[in-house]
Amino acid sequence: MESLIQHARTITPHSSASPHPHPRTGTSTTAPQRPEALFIACSDARVSPAFLTGARPGQLFELRNVGNVVPPYRPGRPTGEAATIEYAVGVLGVTDIVVCGHSDCGAVRTLRPGGLSFSAFTTWWWLTRTNQRSRQAASAAPADPGQLHLLAQLEKLRRYPKVARGLAHGRLRVHGWFYNLSDGRILAAPTENSASSFAPL
Repeated sequence: MESLIQHARTITPHSSASPHPHPRTGTSTTAPQRPEALFIACSDARVSPAFLTGARPGQLFELRNVGNVVPPYRPGRPTGEAATIEYAVGVLGVTDIVVCGHSDCGAVRTLRPGGLSFSAFTTWWWLTRTNQRSRQAASAAPADPGQLHLLAQLEKLRRYPKVARGLAHGRLRVHGWFYNLSDGRILAAPTENSASSFAPL
C-alpha cells in the first residue's frame, strides 16, 4: 500500500480556475467526460482495462465487479450494473461496449460444485442468481469455462432495452474479449448467432 500512497502524493495540485492536465498524458481531467466505450471487466487485480487498451483518462467508462457479471435485465428491480449501462449508453452516448472476461477467474470457479459458498457466501449468492447458461455454448465450444461465462454475459447485455435499440439502429457495437493471463493474449468472442469459436483479437 505504501507504494500506492507515494504515487498518489506525486500528483500535482491544481487550481480550480484552470484545467488540470493529467501528469503523464497531458489530457485535461476537468473537461466533461466523453468516453468512447463502456468497458465491463472483472474486479480481478490482474486485469487492468487501461493496460489492455492503452486508454487515456476519459476514453473508457468502466464497470467492474466480481466475474464481469451483467445481471439479467429486470424492470422495476434496478441494479448498479443496469444503472451504469443505461448511463453509458443513454447519457454518455458510448458507441461500443466491451465485456472482458479472463482465464483463471475466481468467480467462475465459485460457480462450480465445491466453490466458495461457505467462505464467501455473498459472492456465491450473487453469482448463482445472476448466472445464465449461454445458448452459444454448443456451437462456440469454448476451451475455458471463463469463455462460456463471458458468452452468457454478452447474451444478457444484448437484452437491455437501450443496448438492444442501439444495436438495432447501428449506433452501438458489443464486443466480447477474453484475456488469457498465462500468455497475455486477448481473444475475441464469436459474434451473436455465430458458430465460430474464440479467435485472436
